[in-house]
Amino acid sequence: MNFWEYIVTRHQQLLADAYQQASLVFQCMVVATLAGVLIGVLTYRSEWAGNFATLATSTILTIPSLAMIGLLIPIVGLGVPPTVISLTLYGLLPIVRNAIVGLRGVDPSLIDAAQGIGMSRIARLAKVELPLAWPPILTGIRVSTQMLMGIAAIAAYASGPGLGNEIFRGIASLGSKNALNQVLSGTLGIIILALLFDAAYVLIGHLTIPRGIRV
Repeated sequence: MNFWEYIVTRHQQLLADAYQQASLVFQCMVVATLAGVLIGVLTYRSEWAGNFATLATSTILTIPSLAMIGLLIPIVGLGVPPTVISLTLYGLLPIVRNAIVGLRGVDPSLIDAAQGIGMSRIARLAKVELPLAWPPILTGIRVSTQMLMGIAAIAAYASGPGLGNEIFRGIASLGSKNALNQVLSGTLGIIILALLFDAAYVLIGHLTIPRGIRV
């Protein structure tokens, strides 16, 4: 059976795995984005706090994904929970770092002007600082998503969802007639999903970032 025949025969299962992978990464990115931006907002004004937040999230990223999932299994069990927790933690660094950089890069004169017309601290943050910091934050979200799309394949190790199951089945049956097809279909599926997500972020950027800021 060649690769195309394998895809045609298994397309329903592959589509189901791709949907699960996309859903998993999307949900983890929503949580990681909210948490990462909140951490950035809470720490960007302090040099020490910002450096600590970046150091802590970068330290998490150095933990091998298999080790992270393996450590979580005794605590939360197999399946979705260890996968969601590990992916959310892995997705924090680019978002936290870019949120801090973006917020610190806002022109102080704009903040002073907003303060001068009577804006409260929260209003300045919501209407001035965060909108101006959005381009680097969105870049951090894009980087995190690409990274998590690949790491999510390891979820199959903990009986998690996604295209990683196809890859692991192929690796477990090396030497069989469909082993290469399984690994290749899972890998190409992840690449296609990553490209689709990135295209969506490019569109979001064009819709949400004013032309002047993009330039």
